[in-house]
Amino acid sequence: MKKTLDTPPIQSLDRGLCILEAVAGSDEPVPLGRLTDLLGIDRSSVFRLANTLRRRGFLANPAGGRDYILGPSIWRLSRRYGWSSLLGIISHEHLKSLATMTGETSHLAVREGKQALFIDHHSATNQILVVSGQTGETVPLYCTAHGKALLAGCGVVELKAIFGNASFQAYTPKTIVTIEQLADACAAIEAQQLAYDDSEYIPELRCLAAPIYDRDHTVVASIGISAPIARFPAERYAMFAQHVLDVARKITTALHVDG
Repeated sequence: MKKTLDTPPIQSLDRGLCILEAVAGSDEPVPLGRLTDLLGIDRSSVFRLANTLRRRGFLANPAGGRDYILGPSIWRLSRRYGWSSLLGIISHEHLKSLATMTGETSHLAVREGKQALFIDHHSATNQILVVSGQTGETVPLYCTAHGKALLAGCGVVELKAIFGNASFQAYTPKTIVTIEQLADACAAIEAQQLAYDDSEYIPELRCLAAPIYDRDHTVVASIGISAPIARFPAERYAMFAQHVLDVARKITTALHVDG
């Protein structure tokens, strides 16, 4: 009987996985030079490997150069397996509860690149005019309540790693248009645990969201509500804010217990 031999690894695949592990283990974008030192092969080969991963969405170049972060395909895979399913299961009833308490549409979002991706929502049943934002839709990070909640605590350096040096598109006169303004907003959001969008992205629409944290106190999602200004006057802010905060804390606690 012949002895079964181990199948030799595919070298390029092995190197690609090493790149993903290195980028995933870093708190900041990883430059091509560091990846070259890690693999110990020529720079052009490392660039081809990284560029293939980037084209498939597993890596991204936040500043348009050769510094790499994980790309949206990583999230898409994780959404189909394990942790993200847990997030959706734990959050869904809380989404329904939030919509019921406020009478407005509630959303759950995660970060995907420079966008906030809605992975679940619940529409209030007692409103004729319902805010759009269906599951699977994306909105900009920098000028929406959900997006800014996902960036809670980010400083100028971290934001430049995500957005680069390009200026932001002004959707309305209230839109944040500079990294510095966004960094100030992110610091306030971390302190208050609430993000507010007063017609920054869509005119006559107000939104409120709070970050959700994992065991390492990393923001992994945001939950909140959206409503036309006519139904969301300033005097309702405190009440809505408390509901959103309470639900975000319950989900965070549940993740710490079950994660």
